[in-house]
Amino acid sequence: MTLLQRIGYYLGGFSIGLIVLAFFLNGKKVSCSYGPQARVIKNINSKKILFSDDIQRAITDKTVDSTGIRYILKQGDIDFSKSETHKKPCATYIVQGLYNENDIVLTVENCDSIATVINFAKK
Repeated sequence: MTLLQRIGYYLGGFSIGLIVLAFFLNGKKVSCSYGPQARVIKNINSKKILFSDDIQRAITDKTVDSTGIRYILKQGDIDFSKSETHKKPCATYIVQGLYNENDIVLTVENCDSIATVINFAKK
């Protein structure tokens, strides 16, 4: 068997495998959260999310949009340099993101069973 035939068989099997995987994984919510930022975002969103009293009042007064907070918690970026990741008992993370052309910064206290948004700021 020549090298060209081996490459042909390899590529044929590889392409069949990709097609089979595409059918099995189609529509499934598969994620590859291996980076530290993706793991923290996934961890925060897997818990019950609470708002501090100040933010709850701002949501009631329509000063802050709760949809924007949820969006930032799902799509935002963690600023690890400003976060207190080793704080006990709950780590504090700074989550930044863009919502409705506003740069929003959230401070999230991430405990074992709940995540609390304790501060909201627009830049």
